[in-house]
Amino acid sequence: MSKNNADLLRTRLRELRQTLSVAERQHDSTALCARLQAWFDQRLALNDVSQQSRPLIVAGFWPLEYEPDLRPLLYQLDQNQVTVCLPVIVERHAPLEFHRWTPSTTLTAQGFGVMEPTRQQALIPDLLLVPTLGFTTKAARLGYGGGYYDRSLAALHHAGKKPLKIGIAWQQGLLAQASNSSDLAFTPQAHDVILDAIATPFEWVPAAPSLAVV
Repeated sequence: MSKNNADLLRTRLRELRQTLSVAERQHDSTALCARLQAWFDQRLALNDVSQQSRPLIVAGFWPLEYEPDLRPLLYQLDQNQVTVCLPVIVERHAPLEFHRWTPSTTLTAQGFGVMEPTRQQALIPDLLLVPTLGFTTKAARLGYGGGYYDRSLAALHHAGKKPLKIGIAWQQGLLAQASNSSDLAFTPQAHDVILDAIATPFEWVPAAPSLAVV
């Protein structure tokens, strides 16, 4: 898929999610948090946090306008002794860093309006919740076009780290196959990241990750 076609697709996806009312976004965000919380509850029960050498490290994100709002989940994870971190843009065209967040952390607006925590020691997440604009039934991700998560995941891979990758998306982000005549047809390119799963308000795509993978 050419850059121009990808940009047109991103524009179409943004338009689709902007058709959701505030009430619909709130309802669907609540459903998404519940789906993820149920998965985390099972995972934490399977691997008792008190028996681990260190807490699970989860990278979330603070919502931009029209994005799913995972803040209730982040608060709950913090209460469950999970180490929560948020992405920090260190410099343009560089991989993201992930820095610790707690409910008392001061956040400041940085590039693209991203709310970032105070920079401390960068953490290596065991699991990333990845903002996802579009996705396929095989969990290929179409992001916003800046390439920050593509570069970050590639950097982690080259460093020998293999965090679990869960895309966070509205159901409206589901993309058709390239052979489909829909204006949402999508052909993943070599640089497009394949995630382990996508979580939407209505389902896991293609399925929920194994509870024991992290």
